[in-house]
Amino acid sequence: MFWKHTASLILKNRLIVFICVIALSVFMGFEASKVKITFNGGKVLPVTDSAYIRYNQFKKTFGQDASSMVIGIKSDQIFNKDVFNDWYLIGSQLKQVKGVKAVVSVANVYNLQKDTAQHRFVIKPLVTGVLPSAQAVDSVKKQLLNLPFYKGLVLSNDRKSTLMAITFDDKIINTPLRVPIIKKIDQLGQQFEKKHGIKVHYSGLPLIRTVVGDLVAHEFSMFLGLSILITALILALFFRSFFPVVFPVLIVVLGVVWSLGTLVLMHYEMTILTGIIPPLVVVIGIPNTIFILNKYYHEFELSGNKMEALEIALEKAGITTFIANITTAIGFGVLCFTNSELLTQFGLVASLSILATFALSLILVPIVFSYLPAPKAKQTGIKDSKLMKALLVNVDNLVHYKRKSIYIATLILIVISIIGIFRININGYVVDDLPQHNNTLEDLKFFESNFNGVLPLEVSIDTRRKNGVMNQAVIRKVEKLETLISSYPEFSRSISLIQVLKFSTQAFYGGNPDYYRLPDGLEQNFILNYAGNSGKSSGALNSYLDSTHQVTRVTFEMIDAGSKKMNTVLAELQPRIDSIFNPKKFHVELTGSSIIFIKGTNYLLTNLYESLAWAILLIAGVMWILFRGVKMIAVSLLPNLVPLIITAGIMGFFGIPLKPSTILIFSIAMGISSDQTIYFITRYRYELRHTNKSISQIVSDTIRETGVSMIFIATVLFFGFGIFAVSKFGGTVALGILLSITLLVAMISNLTLLPAFLLSLEGGVDRNKLKGPDIEE
Repeated sequence: MFWKHTASLILKNRLIVFICVIALSVFMGFEASKVKITFNGGKVLPVTDSAYIRYNQFKKTFGQDASSMVIGIKSDQIFNKDVFNDWYLIGSQLKQVKGVKAVVSVANVYNLQKDTAQHRFVIKPLVTGVLPSAQAVDSVKKQLLNLPFYKGLVLSNDRKSTLMAITFDDKIINTPLRVPIIKKIDQLGQQFEKKHGIKVHYSGLPLIRTVVGDLVAHEFSMFLGLSILITALILALFFRSFFPVVFPVLIVVLGVVWSLGTLVLMHYEMTILTGIIPPLVVVIGIPNTIFILNKYYHEFELSGNKMEALEIALEKAGITTFIANITTAIGFGVLCFTNSELLTQFGLVASLSILATFALSLILVPIVFSYLPAPKAKQTGIKDSKLMKALLVNVDNLVHYKRKSIYIATLILIVISIIGIFRININGYVVDDLPQHNNTLEDLKFFESNFNGVLPLEVSIDTRRKNGVMNQAVIRKVEKLETLISSYPEFSRSISLIQVLKFSTQAFYGGNPDYYRLPDGLEQNFILNYAGNSGKSSGALNSYLDSTHQVTRVTFEMIDAGSKKMNTVLAELQPRIDSIFNPKKFHVELTGSSIIFIKGTNYLLTNLYESLAWAILLIAGVMWILFRGVKMIAVSLLPNLVPLIITAGIMGFFGIPLKPSTILIFSIAMGISSDQTIYFITRYRYELRHTNKSISQIVSDTIRETGVSMIFIATVLFFGFGIFAVSKFGGTVALGILLSITLLVAMISNLTLLPAFLLSLEGGVDRNKLKGPDIEE
């Protein structure tokens, strides 16, 4: 009765309802115009996670990590006068740019000198201007090579590669203000490359995040356009008329506007995941219009009365599409249970957008078509196409006469897929989302091969007592820790209090590189006294100590080795670190953006099973409300679990790793594929209740009636998700292809395995004891 009243209310007050919906859509459009691309890395770990809490404490104490961009070159001409001077000028120009905190390169480095009169250290640049001669450049080179502090930092160990590190101000690093700075760096680099013919490489997390943001913005428009084009073509094929193509597309475009408005109203920014919600809304929303219009044309064929046909279509299609959209929304909504901010935003906005688009379709399709001319005959003839009829007859025969073959084939596929599942590689990379042939990815490899990477690794050492870091024994332990970590090929050499103290000892002894070492007990007091009198020059020391000298940091760079490799390395490192720093007396934490990414990947993989279990449980709950009975719940769930197993097997056999972007597939596919089960079983149960036909005949009729909508909806979903295959993001490509395959297999499963199950249960069905709401597909 609810849906009958709803249909009547919408059509009787169609003008008022239409104006209200358009007014709300204008408001959502205004909000949507404020949408922004994120300039921060997505927060994968929950904010309550201990590692995330300690990472934020680290940033509060020492400032933002991952705030540097690097540019680098490889050439035998690094110390050529013209090349060196131009490299110096790039650094000098960048220092003047607002938002740049520091620049360090072979031409922009500083020496530490002893001021005996003032009992302090003085920082002096090696280069103060353009050098006039090759001899002057050679002199700077000689001085630089006598400063071990910079070895492996700005000049590679083979002395053929050099980098320039540009550190951004913490206040602008995660804002749009970093973009013009990056463009300026790129401009100066291109000018240098053009003048000297030396390839300039660019990297660092600020750049990587900016490149990802630009690609998200580009692909948002591309996928939205492609999804509209694909769905319009399929609608044209299905309905063969102008109005049933244009207006459904316009309605789902309104759904897109609502999705973007929802994003803004919830104070979220567009990430790589939320950026694909608009095309998802189009792809998932169009089947609603197909279903409602198909029912409208069917009812119009029976009655010939347009308004009556619309009201009945709305009444009958309303409950079925509502339940189908609920299960789809569940597939996205369960991602909120991960407590990951990145996935929670995606899951929440996607599920709300799907339900909003359903509501728009349910309201606007009957209203709009009530003002349009009655359907023509050719619009209702799709079910009678010879190809479709032949296909469904063959499916019906297969189900009735080859049931054992269906079961055997399904079991074989499951066994093969399980073998594939055991081959799945669990791995994630920081730059997973970048195209394999993207310049940024290739440049990252340049820095990995010449400088052991540019991704930040921070080690926080808490001595748990005031001034504990300055203890001689602790300092020696920190040095031992640095040596240990740097011995791994995945990590660079360190920058830390230890290196600053060694640099200070060298300066204390007149710059002699033989004294680049830790001061002994007596020397340490003199050197620290000099450092304390140095004013700004003591900043280098203080940047590696907290205010109480209880905590110190050690900074490394690392390669993007992947979460699988890094988990092994970190697990191996931990007991070795504990052997240096007794965990009962010290707290040593490996942190930084890279570690948070690795821990985030591990967290998502752990929670994959939980979110999928929630999806199955909640969808089973919906099935129980509809069909009441353990057998029917099992029958409705199994055809949708089989495609997930097959997809997991495909991932194993084709080497597609399980990572944050591919984790999403399973719960989403479970939610969407369950729609087809609902369409089929609701029709089957309605016939079971209201006719005296045999179950065999009901199954045949259901295949032929519901099969048309199921095939066309699966076609929309297959090609709709298939558009993501043209993405430049590897994760998005995998997501699109695997979802397309999963939903295609789910359609086949629901047209063969599901009716086969129903026929196998034929003897156990009592028509008089059927429970649950009375729904007609």
